[in-house]
Amino acid sequence: MLQPKKTKFRRQQKCPSKGIAQRGNQLAFGSFGIKSLQTKWITGRQIEAARVAITRYMQRQGQVWVRIFPDKAITRKPADTRQGKGKGNPEGFVAPVTPGRMLFEVGGVPFEIAKEALRLGAQKLPITTKFVVSNSYDFENENA
Repeated sequence: MLQPKKTKFRRQQKCPSKGIAQRGNQLAFGSFGIKSLQTKWITGRQIEAARVAITRYMQRQGQVWVRIFPDKAITRKPADTRQGKGKGNPEGFVAPVTPGRMLFEVGGVPFEIAKEALRLGAQKLPITTKFVVSNSYDFENENA
C-alpha cells in the first residue's frame, strides 16, 4: 500500500480543496492519460487497485506512470466515543485530487489498448475521469 516513509507530523489538518489543479494537469511522460474531473480524496488502496488493473490489461507491455501519491494523513476517532478529548489516531493516507489533475499516464502501447486499460483503471477510482491523448501522438504510424 502506498504511504510515505516518514512524515513531519502524525496528524494533519483537513485543508479546503477548492479550485482546479494548477500543477500536474498536463501529460508529462506518456502519450495517454486519465485526468480527474472532480475533487476527492483518493486512498492508497484505490490507487494501487487502479494501477494493477491497468498493468494487467496491458499484459506488462508499455509503461505506466502514477502521477499522484497519498501523503496526507487521515485520522479517525473510535466508534462510541464522545466529542472532545482531542484528535483521533492516524488511520491511513490519501491523495487530495482536484479537477484537471493527471492521475495515470501510459506510453508504449497502441491507442485501443491504452484506452481500454485506462478505462478499467478509472473504474477503480471514486471520481469521474477523462481520457486524454497527447498532441504529439501520431495516429497514422501507430501500427508501423
